[in-house]
Amino acid sequence: MVQPPPDAGAFKPRIIKTTAFRRFYERGDFPIALEFDTKGNKIAWKIEIEKMDYHHFLPLFFEGLRENQHPYEFFARQGIHDMLEHGGNKILPCIPQLIIPIKEALNTRSLPIVCTTLKVLQHLVVSAELVGEALVPYYRQILPIFNIFKNKNLNIGDEIDYSQQKRMNVGDLIQETLELFERHGGEDAFINIKYMIPTYESCLMN
Repeated sequence: MVQPPPDAGAFKPRIIKTTAFRRFYERGDFPIALEFDTKGNKIAWKIEIEKMDYHHFLPLFFEGLRENQHPYEFFARQGIHDMLEHGGNKILPCIPQLIIPIKEALNTRSLPIVCTTLKVLQHLVVSAELVGEALVPYYRQILPIFNIFKNKNLNIGDEIDYSQQKRMNVGDLIQETLELFERHGGEDAFINIKYMIPTYESCLMN
């Protein structure tokens, strides 16, 4: 059965409420500061990342995925990537706490936020052993937005070049993310992806 194209309203960005991440940042509760170097902005961590309480901080940084203003957006995005880089076996136990922030970020339907969240998911799935498999039970919560945007690629003149340069091409990012989910999600990954996204073709079976 051919699915009808998504309703035009499905792509409309939703209003973004103030996040817990912003409240914590403004209170000075994060051990972070902004640092400039030759490559641009980066986070100066005031404590060793490995010693942070991941159960407390990682979900808060994921909350910040819904931010679209500087410096909140930068701190949330870069903070997540830094924590995933250094988290090791601290990441897996946090997965259940990350699902609602991921779902809420995708549900904003804001293209920059959706693209940032997809890149975070790509990093998350390879960040530690068994994370990919731990995400499988949550596909029903995080894949519906994938279905809406899967075939939406920006192809408007110069915009496509810019989006590819910044890896902000949502259709391509979704395909890459689904393939990573399948590769790292264990034997149940494909059938669960296929259930949510009937048009998805396996990257391992062909």
